[in-house]
Amino acid sequence: MDRIRIRGGRPLTGEIAISGAKNAALPLMAACLLTDGTLRLSNLPHLVDIATLANLLVQLGVEIRMNGAAEGGHAGRVLEMTARRVTDTRAPYELVRKMRASVLVLGPLLARAGRAEVSLPGGCAIGTRPIDVHLKGLEALGAEIELRDGYVHARAPRGLRGAEIVFPAVSVGATENLLMAATLAAGEPRLVNAAREPEVTDLAQCLIAMGARIEGVGGDTLVVEGVGRLGGTEHRIIPDRIETGTYAMAAAITGGALDLLGARAEHLGAVIEVLRQAGVAITESDRGLHVERADGRLRGVDVMTEPFPGFPTDLQAQMMALMATAEGASMITETIFENRFMHVPELARMGADINVHGASAMVRGRPGLTGAEVMATDLRASVSLVLAALAAEGETLLNRVYHLDRGYERVEDKLAACGAEIERIK
Repeated sequence: MDRIRIRGGRPLTGEIAISGAKNAALPLMAACLLTDGTLRLSNLPHLVDIATLANLLVQLGVEIRMNGAAEGGHAGRVLEMTARRVTDTRAPYELVRKMRASVLVLGPLLARAGRAEVSLPGGCAIGTRPIDVHLKGLEALGAEIELRDGYVHARAPRGLRGAEIVFPAVSVGATENLLMAATLAAGEPRLVNAAREPEVTDLAQCLIAMGARIEGVGGDTLVVEGVGRLGGTEHRIIPDRIETGTYAMAAAITGGALDLLGARAEHLGAVIEVLRQAGVAITESDRGLHVERADGRLRGVDVMTEPFPGFPTDLQAQMMALMATAEGASMITETIFENRFMHVPELARMGADINVHGASAMVRGRPGLTGAEVMATDLRASVSLVLAALAAEGETLLNRVYHLDRGYERVEDKLAACGAEIERIK
């Protein structure tokens, strides 16, 4: 099993090209099931999760062609997907268990083929994340749902129909699943209290290019006028705002200066505001964002995770690592997932002073952290340990880096090119 070794204390300087957004790419890939035409996605990140979903799509009958040399090799692959016929409607446990986002094939399969069998994704390191909201929404659209043998058995023998679906809480995955299903439903489905994340907007814009009729894109109410058929299209995936925020914090925690190429400030309004309060200078240009520590030590600031346009839960762990080196105290409150503080004991091994009280963590900043052997527990926790290691004195050895490979493309290469002393140990 691979490990990553980091010797800290080196300011990062240079440029990092921001990859395509994993959380946008996954639902966009699932959307290929809605059409017998070809969906061509560019700026695709080279990640384990992408490969997992591609394997599932092939099993369902999708023809896939990858252009790995396009747009500079790994940085921006092009994927062509054609589902001329859906030859299988079963998403098996052995694939779904590797990645919860596999459940995103449920809505498209039901809308296109009229049936689907998708394994229940089960538990997750950062919380249960049940799919009840997905299933109740599909039932409102006319689907017949039965749970047995660990699978969702869904049928829509008379097709899906329009209905108003009011989400009890904002859910990105449920919004994406139901939006895809709604595009081929009869009538006019309405999704109320829908997620407003940029990844949802990116999906909606691609669906519109495929022929879907969707109003309210970017807002919390999406009105869909169902159509009989969608076609193929070409679509460029948006840059990854979570990767952008992570590398912005890497510049800040090391006292360096980075140009984040392709980054979009409009996707990170709440994050940029918090970082500026903490003493990070961020300027926007036509190339992306320039980030550096403004003056002296960072300052502790309070953070609460919220659905977009609030501070994203996927940057909470990284922010905690940053605050562990800041001057003063900060309170970080997690409102999205109930078990997303598993990085705290690992950061404590590196000298961080963090006390958890329910859904909040009090972080008392210290001038320096020290290297240690640590273990990644989930995707974002793993990269928070990388950030801490970059700023720490001495050597850090990160175990279970397969978590990191699920969501960060060539992280050690990108950091090493900017001066980090980092290597992967096979």
